[in-house]
Amino acid sequence: MPLASLRIARTMAAFSAAAAMLCVSGASAKADEAVDVVIRGGMIYDGSDSKPFVGDVAIRGDRIVYVGPAGGYAADRVIDATGLIVAPGFIDPHTHADGFLRSPDKAVRVNAAWLNQGVSTVMIGVDGAGTPDVAEDAAQLQTSGVGTNVAFFVGFGPVRQRVLGQDARAPDAAELDRMRALVAKGMCEGALGLSTGLFYAPQSFAKTGEVVAVAREAAIRGGLYDTHQRDESTYSIGLLGSVREAIEIGRQAGMPVHFAHLKALGVDVHGQAGAVIAAIDAARAEGVDVTADQYPWLASGSNLDAALLPRWAVDGGGPALLKRLDEPATLARIRAEMQDNLRRRGGAGALLLIAQGFPWTGQTLEQVAAEWKVDSRDAALRIIRQSVQAKGLGERGGGTSVASFNMAQADVDLLMQQPWMVTSSDGSDGHPRMFATFPEKYLRYVRERQVIDLATFVRQSTGRTADIYKLDGRGYLRSGYYADVLVFDPIEYRPRAHYVNPRELSAGVRKLFVNGVLAVDDGRTTGAAAGRALLRPPPRECAIKGG
Repeated sequence: MPLASLRIARTMAAFSAAAAMLCVSGASAKADEAVDVVIRGGMIYDGSDSKPFVGDVAIRGDRIVYVGPAGGYAADRVIDATGLIVAPGFIDPHTHADGFLRSPDKAVRVNAAWLNQGVSTVMIGVDGAGTPDVAEDAAQLQTSGVGTNVAFFVGFGPVRQRVLGQDARAPDAAELDRMRALVAKGMCEGALGLSTGLFYAPQSFAKTGEVVAVAREAAIRGGLYDTHQRDESTYSIGLLGSVREAIEIGRQAGMPVHFAHLKALGVDVHGQAGAVIAAIDAARAEGVDVTADQYPWLASGSNLDAALLPRWAVDGGGPALLKRLDEPATLARIRAEMQDNLRRRGGAGALLLIAQGFPWTGQTLEQVAAEWKVDSRDAALRIIRQSVQAKGLGERGGGTSVASFNMAQADVDLLMQQPWMVTSSDGSDGHPRMFATFPEKYLRYVRERQVIDLATFVRQSTGRTADIYKLDGRGYLRSGYYADVLVFDPIEYRPRAHYVNPRELSAGVRKLFVNGVLAVDDGRTTGAAAGRALLRPPPRECAIKGG
């Protein structure tokens, strides 16, 4: 945002502060009331659609006790936020933060990659990867201590694999009942909803009806359907067909639908963002609650096997794939189908290998193939084979992680401007989105290109996200809410990570409180592990149905 515009916004907001406070907070200032922290004189964006205003935020314990004009509170610590932005801690609804949160090292579990972006809450178990053992997982993270709040999904992937393994077949009635029971278990233990990754095997083997039957167990327990949809390009049913399928799953199951990292991926679907928006708006007009999140990068992140291999080739998992690669006729068929997938992705030169610590790290697939003097498909298969032998099929740490430069700027811009869109990182190792998504969006799309304004950026990073996922007491600066409070410098807040050096911490966060505890102080993490496992209270259906 240009500095002149920021100054004008501050001035106008100051004049309307008193009026704005009628809907900001019911608390009144008490000069003789002591609190732990007062953040004084900042430009407050409270997470709602209300206009920003200059004022104070007071914190006692893990709660906000006052938001409004200068309140006169006495405090153990007063933070001068003049010229700074004060907002709720950001909420990232789609992350792969497990490597940090599950580290044996507490200094890593602090989760600085997200804290230094101003993020106080992350969600895990996305892309259908969440364990149905939600209570056990939450207890382990809570006991070990983590720096950010963590919310959980029960994932279709582990549910299906426990019952069907890696097989490309439909469940019988008994098997479907076991899958449904696992989803009910995860929901009753506090999951936000069911997450799917229908693009990825073995989830991709499921037909729509199977997904509906399983999703209904989350629906009757108040959950939402969060999906990495089946096709973001032209791999199978096409982008628009996939959007319609996801909406239909929500309609039949009777639950809200949320599209993870919504995009038009690849040359075949560039320019289709408008049609996607029209389909979502039509569903919303019909009463289906449909929302989405998005990251502000033109390169997606995935694995070579998911991006390039035909789905039938991975039926049965890694061992079955290796056998197929050793059969000349089957290998020839795989290579033939890989060619079209390469074209969809924009060619080998558009695939940047980002798995950390490998000889090919930081090179494109095209460069690696030239160095090895082989076809690009054969270079990809060599990397995939090594990964399967070392780690397993689809493992993000196995060396196959790739950034795929395959999105059109106009599509990203248009999707970002929709009233049902929020911000996510899809943060995975090797891609700068893990360390820099929120400041990247602020710098490129608010300040430099002005695709959205600052108020929209904050709303898409806080209150709207909390509303979608029903995070009680989070996402807003309001009296009585949890004290997840961010103070950032509107000039210095910026990304440092990029595709060559993707693990650089972002700059510009002056203060970040997580549950009232100072987690970032003048750009440095404090080492505090104040995050909490955010589990939804079990609905009455859990007691009634024994789920």
